[in-house]
Amino acid sequence: MSLISAMIKTHRGNNLSGEKLAQVQQRRLKKLVDHARKNSPFYQSLYGNIGDDFHLADLPPVSKPQLMENFDQVVTDRHVTMKAVDAFCEDPDNVGRMLDGKYLVFRTSGSTGNPALVLYDKGCIDVSSAVAALRTFARPEDFRAFMRHGKRTAGVFADYGFYLACGMSRYLQLKMPGRQTKITVDVNAPEEEIIRKLNAFRPAMLSGYPSNLALLADYGELTIRPDVVITGGELLTDAVRKKLSDRFGCYVQTHYSCTEAGEIACECSQGHLHINEDWVIVEPVDEHCRPVGNGVLSDKVLVTNLANSIQPFIRYELTDRIILHHEKCACGKNSRWLEIEGRTDDMLLFENGVKIAPMSLYKILEEIKSVRRFQLVQTGPARLELRLNSDHREAAFEEAQCALRSFFQDRGMDHLEITLSSLPPQADPVSGKYKHIYRAG
Repeated sequence: MSLISAMIKTHRGNNLSGEKLAQVQQRRLKKLVDHARKNSPFYQSLYGNIGDDFHLADLPPVSKPQLMENFDQVVTDRHVTMKAVDAFCEDPDNVGRMLDGKYLVFRTSGSTGNPALVLYDKGCIDVSSAVAALRTFARPEDFRAFMRHGKRTAGVFADYGFYLACGMSRYLQLKMPGRQTKITVDVNAPEEEIIRKLNAFRPAMLSGYPSNLALLADYGELTIRPDVVITGGELLTDAVRKKLSDRFGCYVQTHYSCTEAGEIACECSQGHLHINEDWVIVEPVDEHCRPVGNGVLSDKVLVTNLANSIQPFIRYELTDRIILHHEKCACGKNSRWLEIEGRTDDMLLFENGVKIAPMSLYKILEEIKSVRRFQLVQTGPARLELRLNSDHREAAFEEAQCALRSFFQDRGMDHLEITLSSLPPQADPVSGKYKHIYRAG
């Protein structure tokens, strides 16, 4: 598949009826499953008792630990191994570059434990680019203004490591080195540095995590006037949406994506997240992977990425809880739409009124490779407690503590107490929700 082909197919998908979208899904699913069975020993074994005339529900769900433990057998290129990918990722200059000249390498944020390694082949990259180009904007007037102002895009994300936003941004920069229309500003840089870079770049589109953008909005020194703000990575609440809209004087929207499945749903002018059903299959299910009805909050969701043939994600479990809607949307789109119960991490409040967005700390801690799972709890105005799952707890804590102290010292906070908890990371005993970053009491 070429980028032009992906653009044409995605454009056609915009106007398909619900029935036609289902037919496209089934055709692409069969092609993906046939390819996986032929080229992936893992899927060949998993689907050993499944005939050619199968339904989606006949395929067993798969999990992140399952696919990572069998990485070498899952990928459909026999020359690619976990060892080779790990060696490639040792060099940070490889961010945005192609492994073996064929595959982009990404790491997930590890929100439910260990991060996953995810490969994108050329077809998957092209589909991602096509969806981004044709479905990102909820309103056409925002797209027109964005184009008039030179497509200048600034993302406030982690500007390091093999994360999707950072990797795709650098991939595009390497492809078009003479065009500086897109920058990534490190979310963990001091606020003064972030503001200086944004003011100098004057983006037409500003993107980032809602909690971090809400903090930046409090700084009068930030003088940018973007045409649109697009958030991701966390739940965009109505309060934050209004705050950002009032502050920047533009439309504010969000989207729903993950590295494994790509752009799952894009927002429309009615504020609904429409599933990109021509390129991804979304199944809201209960804790036993049984489908839940229309309008019912799921316990988790199964996603199938129809565009990724190097590393098939077929009925892949995500811990997100969603509500699927079949009713017609006033925007006119025929694809179904969903609501998502987003991350519920807390904003931390320290002495002298200093606020720290949870995603900033999250991005620091997920970089500690020996940590399988973490939870940072604020127990007082100047006290933090770190809960860890790791085979080397003491060493992992020392590394995490050093990184956290450096972050806080850059913000003039030199006297925080950071301790290693004897407790493991744990979900709330009442709600069952898991928070990585929260305030106790």
